Amino acid sequence: MKVGSKLGENEEKILEIILKDKFVTISELSKSLNISTTAVENNISKLKRNRLLKRVGPAKGGHWEIT
Repeated sequence: MKVGSKLGENEEKILEIILKDKFVTISELSKSLNISTTAVENNISKLKRNRLLKRVGPAKGGHWEIT
């Protein structure tokens, strides 16, 4: 997936996983990527800042949307 050359490896993987499952949780992402939940949250924050990702709905029951 080539969204932008400024994305790190984990950020690209997060987007790929979200493309397959928009209801994926941070802990599931952390297990898939073998990184801490804090690292996942930091990567997601970066993706949100770059307007590549947003959360739709509540923390529980909501889903991710790639913009």
